[in-house]
Amino acid sequence: MTAKTSTAKAPSARHAPRKRQSTAPQEATDQVSAPEPKPVTAPSPPAAELLTYQLDLWQRSVRYLDTLRERANNMMEHERAGKPPLLDFDYETILDGRRLARPANYALLRVTRVGDDCLEDCLDASKPPVVIVDPRAGHGPGIGGFKRDSEVGMALHEGHPVYFVIFFPEPLPGQTLDDVLHVLRRFVEAVAERHPGQPPVLYGNCQAGWAIALLSADCEGLVGPAVLNGSPLSYWSGESGVNPMRLAGGLLGGAWLMHLLADLGDGRFDGAHLASNFESLKPANTLWQKDYQLFADIDGQRERFLDFERWWTGFYALSKAEITSIVENLFIGNQLERGELQVCPGCTVDLRRIRNPLVIFASSGDNISPPHQALNWIPAVYPSTEALKAADQRIVYLLNTHVGHLGIFVSSKVARLEHRAILESVGELNDLAPGLYEMGFEGLYGESFRGNGEAAQ
Repeated sequence: MTAKTSTAKAPSARHAPRKRQSTAPQEATDQVSAPEPKPVTAPSPPAAELLTYQLDLWQRSVRYLDTLRERANNMMEHERAGKPPLLDFDYETILDGRRLARPANYALLRVTRVGDDCLEDCLDASKPPVVIVDPRAGHGPGIGGFKRDSEVGMALHEGHPVYFVIFFPEPLPGQTLDDVLHVLRRFVEAVAERHPGQPPVLYGNCQAGWAIALLSADCEGLVGPAVLNGSPLSYWSGESGVNPMRLAGGLLGGAWLMHLLADLGDGRFDGAHLASNFESLKPANTLWQKDYQLFADIDGQRERFLDFERWWTGFYALSKAEITSIVENLFIGNQLERGELQVCPGCTVDLRRIRNPLVIFASSGDNISPPHQALNWIPAVYPSTEALKAADQRIVYLLNTHVGHLGIFVSSKVARLEHRAILESVGELNDLAPGLYEMGFEGLYGESFRGNGEAAQ
């Protein structure tokens, strides 16, 4: 069928005026055009959301339990291997304290290699050696160097030869605190002999810090600067309602519990008791927070958790003579601050005899060795600034506002900032005038000293 066309005009029809063609370029037209609406996603049915949640919960639970399984396997493997130090660096043994004339279960190591890189060409011959001593407080050695961003790593980065003091899982029969201090002194002397004219920098973590203070203050004393990280020297100090550990000795009736546990162990005190004591300070973290953080971020936290737990689950013992001497004379008797601690017959420790410069690093977030315990011995030993200057002593302190006790030693951020700054500044300590100084930060790593010494700016 063919449509017909008519040439007649429709009288009542009116044509709409033709729209004028725009002469604007196409780009302008695109700019003013309305954006296309985004597609609307329909909400998931509640059943689908519940299924997704349950699937995620199941997957996280499997990975969480598998991580706990691997932690247990790592602990058993570490024990079967004899609990070697958990250092992320190659090393060689310089001295074995068990073979000295007056033995103790310690050894002196020298860091020789980082991965495939030999250190000999990277060290600065003008810089003194650094001797890092880990705490013997229930766990094994290695916390100061079990990853690259650590105290060991920062010391190597600054070009220092690095030595590390370790200890073995079991004490020698009849080992005493005096035996340990004798061996540590021999280690320091051995390092000094290997680096003539450069007194070693002593780096003590927690318990090892007060051990270094004992060495510095005994009858012979040490020469090199000492860095005390989270180390308690004033054991009765603390904030009411915040630091309950300092009251434990009185509330528990003295040191009888240490005697009992050591007797039950046939003269051997299991370090697991000390680890349990630390965990009881913050039950919420022990029973919930640590595991929840792992569960909530199983992909990001798994390796960090396993690395730390490999160290945390390795328990080392002390002898009965060691633990009872520490508890009775230091934590209960507070004899170090008062100058009444007798290291050996005829030699009483007096902190005023310390002549090597001290750097004290503490944190307000530390609930095990709070800043009060790290610093309050200073006004007790030196009643005034004039007394400190008269003793020809230089003390520099550094405070972190939030990191916890273990974070002082293991945090990568703390290692890259505070520990790096300490090591960068260690050469300036002997140039300071006697006095008390605070280390502050002007830039990322640039530091300044503020204090009452004449050399402070």
